[in-house]
Amino acid sequence: MDSGVRDDGDRRFPAGPREPPEPPYPPGPFAHLALFYRDEREYLDGVLPFVRGALAAGEPVVVAVPTERLRLIQDEFGTDPALRLVDMREAGRNPGRIIPGILRAFADTQPPGTQVRIVGEPVWADRTATEYAACVQHEALINLSFLGRRATVMCPYDMRHLAPQAGADIRATHPVILDAGSGRAQGSDSYAPDAALARYNQPLPPVPDVLALAFDAEALSETRHLATDEGARLGLSPARLPDLALAIAELTTNSVLHGGGSGALRLWAEDGFVVCEVRDKGHLTDPLAGRRPAPRARRGGRGLLLVNLLADLVRLHTGPGGTTVRCWFRR
Repeated sequence: MDSGVRDDGDRRFPAGPREPPEPPYPPGPFAHLALFYRDEREYLDGVLPFVRGALAAGEPVVVAVPTERLRLIQDEFGTDPALRLVDMREAGRNPGRIIPGILRAFADTQPPGTQVRIVGEPVWADRTATEYAACVQHEALINLSFLGRRATVMCPYDMRHLAPQAGADIRATHPVILDAGSGRAQGSDSYAPDAALARYNQPLPPVPDVLALAFDAEALSETRHLATDEGARLGLSPARLPDLALAIAELTTNSVLHGGGSGALRLWAEDGFVVCEVRDKGHLTDPLAGRRPAPRARRGGRGLLLVNLLADLVRLHTGPGGTTVRCWFRR
């Protein structure tokens, strides 16, 4: 994704310290805005007023951004106890983990009715095309996950390094666009998160000549053991094998219970990962499946959520003809 938008090299702020005032945000309990930036100065001019505004208002704030951007925030605020910092390259490597594992995990621990602010940067220059597709779906689902909640979510985007399609995807998933260069915020004229979600709900490309296992209720245990043995043979580290085994157990059990009573599992090695895939005849109709934090008191219903929390990447395609879940585990 580095064929991106050109660097607007002549667009610079005057020399010397300067921090623009915090721009007005849309009224209402929830706001989701994209921040367009093109260099480090624009990044700070967009993010710092947002964070300072939260601290001044006594609003809990979390900043979840890639490692190199996190250092800029740390340099500015140090170890302010009111500010939570998260390395998105680690905690958010799987975009399917960001809502339940970072955003809602932070917001849901605050007292009821508390207004929170979140800086979340899910896309960076070396994201793969497969990861990027999951990021777009994540951004579309933020709007549904936080519907009616008291939160302002800012998502920075480095417009120098994103592919041309990214601009359209960002406008489709964010109702408000803030340009750090001009300081202007405006509504998106092409906001359509459901359409963006559907656009990336595409069949996953087939991979030939890999281990394939059909399973039903009687074969769940045997399937899990055979697949875990194959994961070890493919080079998955002993530390990750339990994660693979648990993900396979959850996905195959879901197929038996909710996907027609049977399914097919495939396993292979790819670019430093072991990849497992489970297909069945079920149709997921809840777009937030696997991204809703599970209430502590509830038993069951956590299968796809656990898979998102365990895997390095999860891609999913679902429709009336069935569902495919594909998971990557770094070797």
